[in-house]
Amino acid sequence: MALYEKIKEIAENDGVEFVGVADLTPAREFIQNYAQDMLDSYPKAITLGIRLLDDVVNPLTLKEEKAVAVNYLHAYEITNQRLDIISYKISNFLQKEGFRVLPIPASKRCDDERIAALFSHKLAAHLAGIGWIGKSCLLISPEAGPRVRWITVLTDAPLEATGTPLEDSCGDCSKCVDICPVNAFSGRPFKANEPRESRYDAHKCEKYFEDLEKSGEMPVCGLCIHVCPHGQK
Repeated sequence: MALYEKIKEIAENDGVEFVGVADLTPAREFIQNYAQDMLDSYPKAITLGIRLLDDVVNPLTLKEEKAVAVNYLHAYEITNQRLDIISYKISNFLQKEGFRVLPIPASKRCDDERIAALFSHKLAAHLAGIGWIGKSCLLISPEAGPRVRWITVLTDAPLEATGTPLEDSCGDCSKCVDICPVNAFSGRPFKANEPRESRYDAHKCEKYFEDLEKSGEMPVCGLCIHVCPHGQK
């Protein structure tokens, strides 16, 4: 069995719905802003995604209700845990085959100043041809919109890219921008040569969650995920 087909089999047997491979070299400059020289060791990325349940996301306009918030937060956390476990299964397989691997946790911050992880999961999915990066700075897939949690396995395995970045299909839609309770999005479309900060103020989100906790509410939002028309199909 070909290497990619085996990876896909492992992933899909554990419930992963989106599997792809990205060649990271076109994004070298962007990636080096996160981790210098990473591509010298890991020029490819395996991207894995699991869709969130619609009946967990759909009620998010009522997120002040504890049951809605609890269900969403639990789904978010358990999906991240599933992805972490699956990424290690694939990493162990590739290591046994003699390749270098570095699984990037699904949701762990490494840069407190930028409020960012070591590597952008949505960038890997974007380069693998699974979707485009929307005005919400989330990966938008034609099948599920932004209702997907992602994880990445970096590797030097000789894998072919599964696609190229999809064209932005957000058009004039600005629902994610308009619904944000703290106006964290500028509404600018994604451009690879522009910093994330030109589109998204992560510190506004951070403070919003902190304020929710201080007021006794659960730190849950997800309105930009809920409202996207591509996820509501």
